[in-house]
Amino acid sequence: MTILDKIVAEKRQEVARCEAETSVETLRTQPDFTRPIISARAALTAAGSTGIIAEFKRRSPSKGVINGTAEAGATTAGYVAAGAAVLSVLTDEPFFGGTPADLRAARAACPATPILRKDFIVSEYQITEARAMGADLILLIASCLTPAEVRQFSEFAHGLGLEVLLEVHDEAELRSHLTDSVDLVGVNNRNLATFATDVDTSARLAAGIPSHFVRVAESGLQHASTILALREAGYRGFLIGETFMKTADPAAALAGLVAELSGSVSAS
Repeated sequence: MTILDKIVAEKRQEVARCEAETSVETLRTQPDFTRPIISARAALTAAGSTGIIAEFKRRSPSKGVINGTAEAGATTAGYVAAGAAVLSVLTDEPFFGGTPADLRAARAACPATPILRKDFIVSEYQITEARAMGADLILLIASCLTPAEVRQFSEFAHGLGLEVLLEVHDEAELRSHLTDSVDLVGVNNRNLATFATDVDTSARLAAGIPSHFVRVAESGLQHASTILALREAGYRGFLIGETFMKTADPAAALAGLVAELSGSVSAS
């Protein structure tokens, strides 16, 4: 059994527990459920956007604890001040140390910035949860879902007003799972079975993603030169978490990267 298999098995049990404790009807009464959605697609493609999706992540199965002291509200507010176009917040607790409370804290601290609920979606219930906790965007991971489930969940998310980021890891997933009911297509440079990272994956898959989808590169992005090269390949979103979170000041790390990107663009 791979790490991903373990995560998905635990997630299905977690969803069952949550659904037993809090009904869909109760979720729909939460104040943020009717909040106007902020478009991540628009934020990433706006003129002058950094394109950076800055992630709040405490730990991971492969690296263990990355940052055990950061607070979600303060960190995400710092990200926005430093130039993040979109925020990503982990809400998986067993493997990543995140909680729904982290996303709610980010929402309260950053009312005008799109937020991705970063989790392993295996049920429509989680999508309703995402809307209730203040997310604007959900993640659907091809490795966890069938093509039919991607269509079902993305259409359900759109029915709630949410945008959808489909994550793929190779050409086979891109061919089998891509559907017009998603808004953004992310290429994860990290293999979720082995957790090995290869940033060339995004470059290799770029041409296979039709231009009407917003292309997002994920994982292993540390240098301005890599981001600039991927921009040339058509990417408009760059999801970065560990690079920032492993530092004492994640927002300052983001600000430094933004300055490098701006300097490189000015120099060219």
